[in-house]
Amino acid sequence: MDFLLFHIGFLPVTFIDVLDIALVALILFKLYFIMHRTRAVQMFFGVIIIFVISFIAEALNMQETTWIFHNLRTVWIIAFVILFQPELRRVLTLIGQSKLVRFFTKEQGSHIVDEIVNGTVELTRRGYGALMVFARDTGLRTIIESGIQMDSIVSSSLIVSVFNPRSPLHDGAIVISNDVIKAAKCILPLTRNPAAEHRWGTRHRAALGISEETDAVVVVVSEETGKISIAENSEMRYDLTPEELQARLKQALRIEKASE
Repeated sequence: MDFLLFHIGFLPVTFIDVLDIALVALILFKLYFIMHRTRAVQMFFGVIIIFVISFIAEALNMQETTWIFHNLRTVWIIAFVILFQPELRRVLTLIGQSKLVRFFTKEQGSHIVDEIVNGTVELTRRGYGALMVFARDTGLRTIIESGIQMDSIVSSSLIVSVFNPRSPLHDGAIVISNDVIKAAKCILPLTRNPAAEHRWGTRHRAALGISEETDAVVVVVSEETGKISIAENSEMRYDLTPEELQARLKQALRIEKASE
């Protein structure tokens, strides 16, 4: 079967060639997207420039330059791993948290719930208030765009840092989708239930409001009382223990227990 599509000059271009180029472009784009807010982006461009020079030198049959780059290839691999160690670790973590990988993983996202529960316990111990929204089937793009973009891996220490009263991000909610904190300082709609105005504070009314408009699950930590609550399907479950919070989150987010 002939996979020949067309010619560029005198060079035949096949479907495999196009696919190969597209995959390389996609990989480079994803790497840049992950690194573009870090100090590694300058090193990333430096590595790209080196590879381009190496390719040009080989194409033009510049033997001495090609010889230098050829003998440095092994060193490049080691240097690449050393220079981009934090970014490579982040890439591997994001791959491990992707939908495709989690589909074949029995303990789907259970570690994320553990991080949330641990972070919530620490928030109550320190007397910090918090509002955490977990996206499910309903999209929360408008809510995410109302806040500060993060795209950070969920961890208990990060949650505590975000809701520290001295943090510029502590007001509003964080939105967690696909095991990633998408944004912080997000604005949520308040509930329209008049009875809630006399019973709940702003955080709880915001949690109820978003649970009325979407299928999101919302965890609330009261700054005044330290009580933990969950809003889901327009209902508020108040004063939960850490164990109850863990069970409710696993059930709401359809996460299997490790023992199952």
